[in-house]
Amino acid sequence: MAKTTTPAKKSTSAATKAKGAASPSRLIDGRIKELGDWRGETLAHIRKLIHQAVPDVVEEWKWRGVPIWEHAGIICTGETYRDYVKTTFAKGASLEDPSSLFNSSLEGNARRAIDFHKGAKIDEKAFKALVRAAADLNASKPAKKKSPGV
Repeated sequence: MAKTTTPAKKSTSAATKAKGAASPSRLIDGRIKELGDWRGETLAHIRKLIHQAVPDVVEEWKWRGVPIWEHAGIICTGETYRDYVKTTFAKGASLEDPSSLFNSSLEGNARRAIDFHKGAKIDEKAFKALVRAAADLNASKPAKKKSPGV
């Protein structure tokens, strides 16, 4: 007797459709489109500011769908949740934050984050300064050497 199988259901989200292109930038475009609300607009605005602050920033897509911006290491992530968009700076605890933008993950030794809620105005000048400072910090530290045989 022949065994029949049911085809697996395929995801049709914009981000999943963009995976065919495989470019991290296209995946981020897909996420923004998929959100289609204030969160997508906020993520797009944050992305634009990051590119203005560090024009040669590299976009990545890691950890099952998290937009990442890198320059000699991770600058920050762009996570989206139901009630906010979170920008986590990998080395935020080492950065000066004179405008007090960091409002989340304040207890850690390395990371700091900014939660953007619906209707919140972004201090563009201070945000871009923070992004530039993170990129500069990454560039000032020598890259870690990988162990042989790994």
